[in-house]
Amino acid sequence: MAITEVGVYAHLSPADVEAFGNELDAIRRDIVDQRGARDAAYIRRTIAFQRGLDVVSRLIIALSRGKTGWLLGAGGLAVAKSVENMELGHNIGHGQWDWMNDPEIHSRNWEWDMAGVSAQWRYAHNFRHHVYTNVLGMDDDIGFGVMRVTRDQPWRPRLLLQPLQNLLLAATFEWGIALHDLDSERDRAATPAKKDAQTKAFVQKIGRQAGKDFLLFPVLSGRRWRRTLTSKPEWYLRQMLGTANFDAGPLPAFSSGNLCYQIEHHLFPDLPSNRYAEMSHRVRALCEKYDLPYTTGPLWRQYLLTLRTIHKLALPDSFLTATSDDAPETASERKFLGRNESEGDHADSSDRAVSADRTGLRSTLHAIAARPARVRPSAGTRHRAHRRHRRMALQR
Repeated sequence: MAITEVGVYAHLSPADVEAFGNELDAIRRDIVDQRGARDAAYIRRTIAFQRGLDVVSRLIIALSRGKTGWLLGAGGLAVAKSVENMELGHNIGHGQWDWMNDPEIHSRNWEWDMAGVSAQWRYAHNFRHHVYTNVLGMDDDIGFGVMRVTRDQPWRPRLLLQPLQNLLLAATFEWGIALHDLDSERDRAATPAKKDAQTKAFVQKIGRQAGKDFLLFPVLSGRRWRRTLTSKPEWYLRQMLGTANFDAGPLPAFSSGNLCYQIEHHLFPDLPSNRYAEMSHRVRALCEKYDLPYTTGPLWRQYLLTLRTIHKLALPDSFLTATSDDAPETASERKFLGRNESEGDHADSSDRAVSADRTGLRSTLHAIAARPARVRPSAGTRHRAHRRHRRMALQR
């Protein structure tokens, strides 16, 4: 995300940003005060359901004789794997259930069913991704180091193969994440000995995971073995503007770890995931109050928009019309300032009204989308306008 002054981009004064953050803090306090037996029962039921489904599915595969039994067992294992990775491993790793003081369900002790080491994932994900969301050079989840997903990243000839890289990453995602997390841990290791220790832990986890998935469980499946081979207001704003939800019913929400509520998850990553749905109504109402976009849509649409970005940014910049300031996948406050500054005294009354009335970001985006395309001002003009607008915002 190319935003440098998030309050200016959101068309909020410093007082508005502070008030917005206070209201989100109030939502957080309410959920913290309410969590209790209901939430503890939910996570324990989920663990029991996932483990039971895994065992039953493997028994069906081992004991059935027809294709129907194999399909049912394979489908059950797919669901069990999704629940274990998303609703359990991901959310427990975030510390969402640490408040229970249950050693089994504590983030420090839970080792989830994937190739990567949970401790390495917690640093790469909980710290680098969630604290520095969409900050290039800090958030390694931006393209996972192999794909270009923002114009702020320089183009390289190898990126012409990016659409194929995307398919490869999707097919080997578990192993790609494991390597990604190892690299993050090795980057912060202070000595060669600590780097070697991280690599050793990674190799040991891969050995255990591969032995379980490709040796132990295939043997147990009998004759079918071949088939079974602390928040600041501006941080809140960045999380909200840099994430998007997707519409989902109860079952897709559960199997995705409730990450269909990605906005709520990034605002409150350590709160129980079963609370995201109720929080979403209050977060959406705050967006209405401050005239901010609450980005959501059908899963197919969100996925196609992601594919559009991946395929488009595989091309050199000379083939692209937008820049980091006003491209769909990135954003900058200069998106607005350049237009008003370049038009000067010739700006029409609707342009001046948007600026004078301090219309919120959502209305401003709609207003700009409704205007005809205009010649883009120079970088120097945009920079001067940015400084002037920033001074005006600080004076409000």
